[in-house]
Amino acid sequence: MTGKKLHAVCFGEILFDVFQGHKKIGGAPLNVAARLNSFGTEVSMISAVGNDSDGKTLVNYIQKRGVKTASIQVKENYPTGIVNVILNEKGNASYNINYPSAWDKIEASANSISEVEEADFFVYGSLSSRDAVSRNTLKQLLKVAKYKIFDVNLRAPHYAENTLKDLMNEADFIKFNDDELFEIAAYLKSDYKSLEQNIKFIAKTTNTNTICVTLGSHGAVLYTENKFYYNSGFKVKVVDTVGSGDSFLASLVIKLFTEKQPQKAINFACAIGAIVAQNEGANPEISENVIAQFLKGFQI
Repeated sequence: MTGKKLHAVCFGEILFDVFQGHKKIGGAPLNVAARLNSFGTEVSMISAVGNDSDGKTLVNYIQKRGVKTASIQVKENYPTGIVNVILNEKGNASYNINYPSAWDKIEASANSISEVEEADFFVYGSLSSRDAVSRNTLKQLLKVAKYKIFDVNLRAPHYAENTLKDLMNEADFIKFNDDELFEIAAYLKSDYKSLEQNIKFIAKTTNTNTICVTLGSHGAVLYTENKFYYNSGFKVKVVDTVGSGDSFLASLVIKLFTEKQPQKAINFACAIGAIVAQNEGANPEISENVIAQFLKGFQI
């Protein structure tokens, strides 16, 4: 990759995903942050943990991954986040998300505002807006962010239509999966049926220049500067899909910012997402050789 070192800030939930018999560190913003850092981006995390052993473990893990933790707050009255994850026979996940958790109570600070002001881009999701405290902090941070990336992450019942609209209207870049796209298009009173028509509709309605929609095993579509780019996916044996979309997003953003070639970016991001899906957990290490094998025959 070329150019100056990028600086990013990720805002929102950091937590433990609890599977049957074991638990893994996760949370979409943390997964994005870890993958961004693995590609050489300087990343700060804005979140909160409880004053408990899980919280200490989380902060230690994030520091070891090279992500800055100065804006991770410690809450005395709220526990570190826990999500119970249930995987079906295809490896797809459903979630039971404990409330309230420490990350529901993220407060704005001078340090976090300064980090966002100085960052090249700011990544945020929808889940961290389920509570008014974190939601109001996010609103403050969005006012000072240079480039805003909204990672839609619909987890029923933890979202509201009006909040989603506000978060989309703030964004320069929105990432959905296909189910989320159609659900939100319906909220916005779209009359369209096709994926592409609804992408264009949301781009126009929310004044968003770049939209990406992941399609599970069928890859993804990227809409930017009024053009569509496609990758039809990579065939892998799925172990679990937890974190796959997060690594996809981090990879896509890095390539778009550093190389500004949308087709190469979507190819690379789909490869990374597929590699994560064939491994257990959200943040497996990925070697350059494995990436090269996936992208054999593509222009990269």
